[in-house]
Amino acid sequence: MGIGRARWLALLVGLAAAAVVTVGASEGEADPVYRACVDECEKTGSLRETSVRHCQVPTDDHPADKSWYAHEPLYLQWKEWNCKSECRYHCMMERESEREQLGLGSVKYHGKWPMKRASVFQEPVSAALSALSLLVQFNGWLSFFLLLSYKLPLRPETQMTYYEYTGLWHIYGLLAMNAWFWRAIYHSCDTFWTEKLYYSSFAAFIGYSLILAILRTLNLKDEASRVMVAAPILAFTTTHILYLNFYELDKDLNTKVCTAASLAQFLLWAVWAVVTKHPSCFKILFVIIGSVFSIVMETYDIPPRWGYVDGRAYCVAISIPLTYLWWKFAKEDAEMSTSAIIKKTSSEV
Repeated sequence: MGIGRARWLALLVGLAAAAVVTVGASEGEADPVYRACVDECEKTGSLRETSVRHCQVPTDDHPADKSWYAHEPLYLQWKEWNCKSECRYHCMMERESEREQLGLGSVKYHGKWPMKRASVFQEPVSAALSALSLLVQFNGWLSFFLLLSYKLPLRPETQMTYYEYTGLWHIYGLLAMNAWFWRAIYHSCDTFWTEKLYYSSFAAFIGYSLILAILRTLNLKDEASRVMVAAPILAFTTTHILYLNFYELDKDLNTKVCTAASLAQFLLWAVWAVVTKHPSCFKILFVIIGSVFSIVMETYDIPPRWGYVDGRAYCVAISIPLTYLWWKFAKEDAEMSTSAIIKKTSSEV
């Protein structure tokens, strides 16, 4: 192993260790001034001189003690923008402004950093970057599909691709796009259901990514071996998703599970790329190091800057060029494998 590749692996191991250490960071909570503000807002329907639209006293025949948000249209109830949530948001923003004037740093409210809205988007920067990452995923998958289907030669007897992992990469692309779609929705509108869909879709994506990493790095091609590898991982991933959705949405547990699965596949890809001296070795190592760095940033839970950009926004931004490079590796791997199989077939004839 060359000195250069050894340094890359050493850097990867160091970042992976940092990611493991930072998982499970604690969260802050609101202060009494904020709580008093929310209570007063819910009772009066106003915040100082500002009237909270969702807290207006109903003019219909509903009883006065009924929650204000019960009178909202269905689409607003689905978004969970009601009197309580609006009072929390406006009081949070007001309290953060006061803390900034006092020279104090941001604190979390109800387990989340204070983020400014933009129109109907709760986290506009993260939502926009997630949508861009989804677009890059789609472009990468589409270019892979076109390469395999129309540019590389097909087997004459079956008209199937020579590349044995075509179907696995297609499934990977679909799960990746599904995960980034729900992440964009979650950052646009953080509700009970969008949160579950976001965590579930990413858990499924990461679980399948581990399966793909094992099958490709170990060069498993027969169906029996693939089933033996995939079955237990699929069972565990399914159980984990069911636990999150029907028992408890344990975010700390989900972070640990997804981080462990991600680091395992990163290690597999890194060792395989270095040992086999794959032509895309440096692309693979660069993507892995960038991904581990992204995990470290997200687990450190960086406070928001300018009210819009937090640690998750940085992580999504990092994923965009990494996604492009990863699909570039997938295409190069397909081209290399197809060429090798064709040469081997020609020499046997």
